[in-house]
Amino acid sequence: MAQELKTTERRAPSKLDGGERTQSRPVLVPRTDIYETEDNVVLLVDMPGVASEGVDITLEKRTLAICGYATAQHHENYRQIYAEYGAGNYERVFTLSDDIDRDSIEASQKNGVLRLVLPKAAPAKARKIQLKMA
Repeated sequence: MAQELKTTERRAPSKLDGGERTQSRPVLVPRTDIYETEDNVVLLVDMPGVASEGVDITLEKRTLAICGYATAQHHENYRQIYAEYGAGNYERVFTLSDDIDRDSIEASQKNGVLRLVLPKAAPAKARKIQLKMA
């Protein structure tokens, strides 16, 4: 049974929204792999250059927002000739189904890959309700 997990497009604020960008850094959508096990839905989010203190994960109602802040890499005793990675922000938003246990979500990071484990909620079991005599 595949879980419902939707990617929500994040649009840049326009002048009509009353918002404006306060940073000139690019905002990138990190590539994400999603797979399902018997007990969990797992997200692997690529955010190269983001340290663990630069990761911000929030869950509000059914919306899971992932933000990462990468810093420019400066190497001592080297003169940079060419660079494809630079400072930038990563943002990705997902809408979770009701089948996810929101209180048990776990996150870890290793080698620029954020790993989120979203446990599936246990299905409500049918039970017999005893009638009490009044």
